[in-house]
Amino acid sequence: MPKKAKPTGRGKEEGSAPCKQLKMEATGGPSSALNFESPGDLFESLISPIKTETFFGEFWEKQPLLLQRDDPAVATYYQSLFRLSDLKSLCSRGVYYGRDVNVCRCVNGKKKVLNKDGKVHFLQLRKDFDQKRATIQFHQPQRFKDELWRIQEKLECYFGSLVGSNVYITPAGSQGLPPHYDDVEVFILQLEGEKRWRLYHPTVPLAREYSVESEDRIGRPALEFTLKPGDVLYFPRGTIHQADTPPGLAHSTHVTISTYQNNSWGDFLLDTISGLVFDTAKEDLEFRAGIPRQLLLQVDATAVVTRRLSGFLRTLADRLEGTKELLSADMKKDFVMNRLPPYYMGDRAELSTPGGRLPGLDSTVRLQFKDHTVLTVGPDQDQSSHGLRFPLSHMDALKQIWGHSAISVKDLKLATDEEKENLVLSLWTECLIQVV
Repeated sequence: MPKKAKPTGRGKEEGSAPCKQLKMEATGGPSSALNFESPGDLFESLISPIKTETFFGEFWEKQPLLLQRDDPAVATYYQSLFRLSDLKSLCSRGVYYGRDVNVCRCVNGKKKVLNKDGKVHFLQLRKDFDQKRATIQFHQPQRFKDELWRIQEKLECYFGSLVGSNVYITPAGSQGLPPHYDDVEVFILQLEGEKRWRLYHPTVPLAREYSVESEDRIGRPALEFTLKPGDVLYFPRGTIHQADTPPGLAHSTHVTISTYQNNSWGDFLLDTISGLVFDTAKEDLEFRAGIPRQLLLQVDATAVVTRRLSGFLRTLADRLEGTKELLSADMKKDFVMNRLPPYYMGDRAELSTPGGRLPGLDSTVRLQFKDHTVLTVGPDQDQSSHGLRFPLSHMDALKQIWGHSAISVKDLKLATDEEKENLVLSLWTECLIQVV
């Protein structure tokens, strides 16, 4: 395991550095760059040699982490993820300004957008890149680059949160964006060339929105360094940053992989509290009693009202202590509906076509895509949910299938053999289980 090393001239610290810096030796061929055996293996290889326990204990949502890799194999793999030379073929597939591509440059501390209208033509894009020194920002490249899809799909399984990406291609001696902070956790993978980064202490830790910051407000950088192909940089949401390609060098290409947008405890509380109130109101008469007359017309809350609301919150807290099922109003649905599909190297039509033996009462079955299977409990009248719907009496059997690597249909916790067979047949028809 490579050991921690002092900065090697590619990082310069001002005051107390908020960023850990590691240098790694070459470890093998291209296949060793990332490990796709499981979501956990993928993330661990992405931040290697840092252990995941260390990362989440010391860095996640706390401080940046810089991983500088002197590994030609890793650099070669990263370079394959997206290149400037890929733009010509991508433009021929039909990409559009705004939706797929932004062209911009930082001028006097402000972002200047140089987009044209409609479809992107490669010759015009390359002209703006070469002559106007503009940065090309390519949105969600995993739609076109399968290896990025493969990486992000595994990371979505690992985090349980949507994972997006943008590619930034910046010519030498230029900067695309002014100093700013984001509302997402960010992982930077340097793909081509070099990029000089400056990080500043956050003015809004764990920010909930994007914001541009002026140079005179943020002061001097807390850390400066240069990323080269194969390097990885992580920083929490709210970290102020800016980056430019040094003059006299080739262009720089990096991909920003981001996650945990609107995924805080506050967001989860807002998402689940409505379901908790709804269930409590069905059983507690006090929750169904009307509010005082003209309450909505009052400017200030009265002591009586605040005491009453405090009492309701304590009731909800007591009820929450004893519940096992939390109704997610939107967060879980948004994740399930918008996450990437499983990465599949074979014929993708096979993903939507049942295959293998038909399951029966004597069969043993297992889930095909456990990392992509989510069980939810919703009100009977909710018809907006996508996916298969089963009676609440099937929940224990579904949990059995989800919780076991393989299980006998006979052992499912349902009242009749007919119910057991119908359940597994429904799942098999949707390609969610297979007979083993």
